[in-house]
Amino acid sequence: MRKVTEFIVGKFLLQEPATKGNSHCDGNALFLHGNKIAEWRDHRIWITDAGWDSTTTKERLNGIPGVRVYHHRKELYLNDKPWDGDWIQV
Repeated sequence: MRKVTEFIVGKFLLQEPATKGNSHCDGNALFLHGNKIAEWRDHRIWITDAGWDSTTTKERLNGIPGVRVYHHRKELYLNDKPWDGDWIQV
């Protein structure tokens, strides 16, 4: 895991505002290049790829405990199940 991912996801999990590189957390949501990719809703974490199935998006999301996003045969997977990248609770 990259240091920026470890730092910014750590702040997101603590619900503390922070900025590092191309990522920032406002205390409630995690952003990459200004796109919201994760947020807290009713004490639960929800994620999306925000329409960007980039390596960096997957890296940030994979920093969240219980999340494993990857591609296999050009299809996106979340925790070993096909995923369309839309908002989902993890």
